Amino acid sequence: MPWQASRLPRAPKRADKFPALTGTCDVPPFVQAILLLNVIGLLLQGLSPEFMMRSFALWPGRGGGLSALPWNAPWELITYSFLHGDFMHLAFNMLAMWMFGAQVEQIWGTRRLAWTYFISVVTGALCHVLVGAMFGAGGAPVIGASAGVFGIMLAYALLFPNTKIMLLIPPIPMPARVFVGLYAALSLFMGVTGTQQGVAHFAHLGGLIGGWIGYRYGAGWGKRLR
Repeated sequence: MPWQASRLPRAPKRADKFPALTGTCDVPPFVQAILLLNVIGLLLQGLSPEFMMRSFALWPGRGGGLSALPWNAPWELITYSFLHGDFMHLAFNMLAMWMFGAQVEQIWGTRRLAWTYFISVVTGALCHVLVGAMFGAGGAPVIGASAGVFGIMLAYALLFPNTKIMLLIPPIPMPARVFVGLYAALSLFMGVTGTQQGVAHFAHLGGLIGGWIGYRYGAGWGKRLR
């Protein structure tokens, strides 16, 4: 997912409702933890790829409907997000997590961002598995933090809708709300048409649902941790 965003976006119009941004480039606690855990996950994959994939990737069930969920290994709904296909897969996801998540954590605090991220991971997994079962496209294991990242991207776009995002390829600036909207539309199109096989597009869309839940209902999920 190639993009580039300013590290210090303009404050949103609702700035009086939020704590002021610190103006530093420090990586806040939860974003640090996600970066570290995902790096560790990739290193463990290098040491024991078959075991890590068999034990912690998201493996949809063989049945249809709710039977497609991993009832025998429910931890897979979260642990799949700590595994990646290769270094570039990890790098793109973690770059986005740092660029968008660090600023959201400054506004929301650690607990709310953490809840939102993991809810996005779970809703992404559920969406991928259930939609895949509905259309007979399930069965292959899923890995990657993209669902959680997409949830945080949506939160960022809702908090800073007019902040300009500069794509690397092509280099076209656009407001954050437009950027996320285009990515959502592209994921939906590719998911429905089966374009770009090997990418869990409906997991991305499910992650957006989790991001909206965190934005809409997460205000009471805990005070900011410093």
